Amino acid sequence: MGEAKRMSFLAFDPPRHVVALSGGKDSTALALALHEKEPRDYDYVITPTGNELPAMQLHWAKLERLLGKSLIRPRSPHTLSSLIQFHHALPNQRMRWCTRQLKIEPVLAWCRQNSPVIMYVGLRADEERAGIYGDAVESDFPFQRWGWILEDVWRCLRRHQIVIPERTDCALCYDQQLIEWWRLWKYNRAHWNEGKDHEARTGRTFRSPSRDTWPAALSELEKEFERGRIPQIRKKGQGSTCRVCSL
Repeated sequence: MGEAKRMSFLAFDPPRHVVALSGGKDSTALALALHEKEPRDYDYVITPTGNELPAMQLHWAKLERLLGKSLIRPRSPHTLSSLIQFHHALPNQRMRWCTRQLKIEPVLAWCRQNSPVIMYVGLRADEERAGIYGDAVESDFPFQRWGWILEDVWRCLRRHQIVIPERTDCALCYDQQLIEWWRLWKYNRAHWNEGKDHEARTGRTFRSPSRDTWPAALSELEKEFERGRIPQIRKKGQGSTCRVCSL
C-alpha cells in the first residue's frame, strides 16, 4: 500500500474509547456506568506511581473482575521514588511535577501512540468542566451529558458494592491530612520509612513547616506518634487533594 493511500486509510480508523480510571469514586462509577449504559469496547487506562497503598491494588484488581477486562498500565520510565531521586527534591504545592510526570504525561503519550482516542472523563454535572488533558485528545464527559451529580455516583457504587479506598493517591502524597500520615506510620511502616529516607537524602520535608503546629519532618513527627499523640480527624473536604489523583 502506497504511503498516501495508507495515510488516507489511517485517517478513517475508528477511535479507541478510553476511560481515564484513577480508581477514585468518580472514575470508578464512570467505568461501571459506561459498561452498562453505553456498552462498547473500552480501554481502561490507569497510571500507577509505584507508591500506592495495598488497598488501591486490591481495588484495581476488583475492577478488572467487574469490567471483565485487564486495566492498561502505560509504561513509564519513572516511579515517585525515582523522580524524587532525579529531581533531588520532593513534590509540593508549588512543584506538582508528580501529577504531571506520573499521571498526565504517561496517559497522553499512550493516547498519541494509539490515536485517534476519545477520552471519557468523570467530571460530574455539579462540577465545572475542565480540560484535564488539554487539547491533546478528544474528551467526553458522560456524567455531564447524563446530568449525574455526586449522589448518582454514590448510588452507582452502592449498587455494585464498591467501597473506594480511603487513599487513591500516593502513600507519600505531600497533600494528605495529618491523620493520614499517622495511619501511614501505624499501618504501613515500609512506606513511612521510605518517606523518612527521601527527606534525609533531599534535606526537605513532605509536610510544610507552616502547615500546623506539628513537626514537619517525618522523623520528628514519628517521635510525637510514639509518645501516643494522635492527630484529630478533620472533616472531609478540608484537604486539597489533586483532582487528577482523586478522580
